[in-house]
Amino acid sequence: MSSSISKFVPSTRVAKMSASSTLAVLQKADSLRRAGYDVIDLGAGEPDFNTPEHIKQAAHQAITDNFTRYTPAAGTKEIKDAIIKYFSQETNTEYHPSEIVVSAGGKQAIFNAILTLINPGDEVLLPAPYWVTFPEIVTLAQGKTVIIDTEINNFQLTKEMVANYISPRTKLLILNSPSNPSGRVIDQKEFVAIAELAAKNNIWLLSDECYYQFVYPPERPFSAASLREDLRANTLICGSFSKTYAMTGWRLGYALGPKDWIAEMVKVQSHSTSNPSSIGQKAAIAALVSPQDSVVEMLAEYKKRRDYLIPALNSIAGFECVEPEGAFYAFPNIKKVLASNEKIKTSDALAEYLLTQAHVALTAGSAFGSEGYLRISYATSLDILKRAIERINACVEKLIK
Repeated sequence: MSSSISKFVPSTRVAKMSASSTLAVLQKADSLRRAGYDVIDLGAGEPDFNTPEHIKQAAHQAITDNFTRYTPAAGTKEIKDAIIKYFSQETNTEYHPSEIVVSAGGKQAIFNAILTLINPGDEVLLPAPYWVTFPEIVTLAQGKTVIIDTEINNFQLTKEMVANYISPRTKLLILNSPSNPSGRVIDQKEFVAIAELAAKNNIWLLSDECYYQFVYPPERPFSAASLREDLRANTLICGSFSKTYAMTGWRLGYALGPKDWIAEMVKVQSHSTSNPSSIGQKAAIAALVSPQDSVVEMLAEYKKRRDYLIPALNSIAGFECVEPEGAFYAFPNIKKVLASNEKIKTSDALAEYLLTQAHVALTAGSAFGSEGYLRISYATSLDILKRAIERINACVEKLIK
């Protein structure tokens, strides 16, 4: 008796998606490392700091207290109250518990937000360069991503740029400031003007504030929660504990916004992950209500690294890099390198070349919608950054001779 196994064919929605390029870089770097190579990883957007002790102690206490059962799908009242208090102190804005959902990472909050808003054919405005996951979620929701190219203005988004791409099918505008991958920060007055434009055109606004606290003086952190009440009515804020408190593995994020939108997000979450980790919620509460000394220390260290890295990158032949105002990424223009050699003609090829020849892991700008650039994470020590620059410089010199 013969039997046959059907070939798996993914759904058309998923088939149109691409795997995460940033995770792919991690996998390649790990493969080389396992083969015995000394690989410097500048590809991961992950703090190199440990989770602060008081946060870990809160998690230990939660386990000791047997706080290990299900919680409400949207998170406990305690963590919602902590988020409300935090934003009240930061932005002088009061949110209601019904306007908050706590999720398994900021990525899930964004996923739930787009999935509950976008219908097939709806257009989503997305400034480039962009975080790699944004367009993939839009694809899954069967929407259409409309890219706003900001390269002409050194990756600084303006109201006029947004206005040029609005159509009758525009449903959502996604903002990410400070930006992953460029580190650029939207000017506060410009941010308000963009929000006013969105409201005037009945466009929903999603503000990804994953790097909210990581802004270098003289710039100051700015949250969409600071917008006027009429502008907040069509604005959703997505945040994360991952970067701010070095809690990437804890998988805790949140969203604040109109209660009707939040209710639909909770509905989706209740049928997917259900509640975020009960233990993680206790840890996140400690992160929010305790003094923010660890955040200040991390930001000061990131600034030292940035202040070394940007001039160092600009000293490499064919590299040009604008100084980022926030986050912990540099996004150098490498088009002159690509034009000055016969072998390497794309950012993907250069990233692969630097990984295999210099053993430095970077991410190609094409993954973020900006060909001719590289994303470099400086969430690593100054000593490692200096070693990486030496390797990159030596490799590029050989390439363009």
